Amino acid sequence: MKQIVQNKTVNFQSLTKSVGKFNLKNKICLIPEMNRIGSYLLAATFRGFGINARVMDTYKGLELGNEYTSGKECYPCQITTGDILYFIKKEKEKLGGRFNPGDYVYFMPEADGPCRFGMYNKYQRIVLDSIDGLDKLKIASLSTQDGYSLDGIIGKAQVKDLRKASYFSVVVADILDRLLWRIRPYEKVPGTTDRFIEKFMHIMGSAFETLGPVKKFDMIIDKIEEIIEQGKTIIDTDIPSKPLIGIVGEIYLRSHVHANQDLIRILESYGAEVVNASIAEWVNYTSYGNLRAAVTGLKMNLRQLRPGQVKKYLKKMISFKGDLFYQEYRQKQVYKRVTSVIDLAEDHKVANLEKILTQKDLLTFDIGTEACLSIPGVLKYIQDGFNGVVNVYPFTCMPSTITSAIVKPLMNKVGIPYLDTPYDESLQPGREAALRTFMYQAQNHFKRYGRKNIRNRSRV
Repeated sequence: MKQIVQNKTVNFQSLTKSVGKFNLKNKICLIPEMNRIGSYLLAATFRGFGINARVMDTYKGLELGNEYTSGKECYPCQITTGDILYFIKKEKEKLGGRFNPGDYVYFMPEADGPCRFGMYNKYQRIVLDSIDGLDKLKIASLSTQDGYSLDGIIGKAQVKDLRKASYFSVVVADILDRLLWRIRPYEKVPGTTDRFIEKFMHIMGSAFETLGPVKKFDMIIDKIEEIIEQGKTIIDTDIPSKPLIGIVGEIYLRSHVHANQDLIRILESYGAEVVNASIAEWVNYTSYGNLRAAVTGLKMNLRQLRPGQVKKYLKKMISFKGDLFYQEYRQKQVYKRVTSVIDLAEDHKVANLEKILTQKDLLTFDIGTEACLSIPGVLKYIQDGFNGVVNVYPFTCMPSTITSAIVKPLMNKVGIPYLDTPYDESLQPGREAALRTFMYQAQNHFKRYGRKNIRNRSRV
């Protein structure tokens, strides 16, 4: 690990003054790539609202990330630290003396609770402050505590519209990903689906840049339907259905193809069709969790007869309930249109996931973290007739370790193949053997039980 403090005193005030919500006007907003399509569409949406947003190259600066971390951080911290340092290095080489760190704002959200993700931007602030001149590069951070509110990064008049368009871009990115995973295992010509999705990712980016600010979301949905109709022509309908594998786990690792060593493509090469948990599910979960906390606070203060606090929590409850209602409405609207054209797996409703946890008495949403989504997500996959489940997470990730401890005995009991896949930058010993063994078990499960769920080949 590189010595971060070199003859300098760490200015801890920087963690609050240079990490937070900053107006992005006249700045270059640097977005790390987590999910390729999602990051691209989000950046395009931001540009439509006048924010100069750019998605940084990812995984090219991993050596830099390792140089400035100890290895005790979880893997996404190493990757994203490397991404921002690599970008700065290349930008300096390109601009020379014209490079001004103050022109850039690095976009790194956070989460509260025990997950180490909540400390990424603080640690990266210390790293940037230790490098000459980079203390001027601010870190824009949105938090789960206010449901990733966009207040402060753009003018007040545009905040609500940007939030709606940004959320919609996340849902559409999920759709394009699910279309990729639905078509690619059955494509007539290998490689066609990847090229097809790449082409339409750029087309949808342009659509969000022009249509997002004016909220013409129906026109965007029309474009999605056109994409799906074209995508259906890629499918070879003579290829029979394949075992259906569900993925849960830590959001960055399961979404970042380099970090998870292209897991979905490898599973497909062994005969799988894969459905990954969505990004929108996490956004809905943060709104749901904040609504849940506001209701709890309201009830507690009503009992204690504290009118000022009652008013405060009532206001929060109405706000978060409105956010969640809009998100679920918009998501349901898109999936309804899409699934009338092709059989894609629909997203999980967060309230239903909590209901599963409560009925099975496995965990509580009071604890938080992605385990609250992954555990019932696995059980929902079982209900829907999936033939196997993979849990993807950074090595030593606490929430996913909790998921594994609770889920693995349940999967053994019902006889459905289950696999933990922890990741760091190394290749785990026996990884290929583990994946091939898992897929052998999934193939056998598929032969015995088939797929009971969403697949209706008449709608291909």
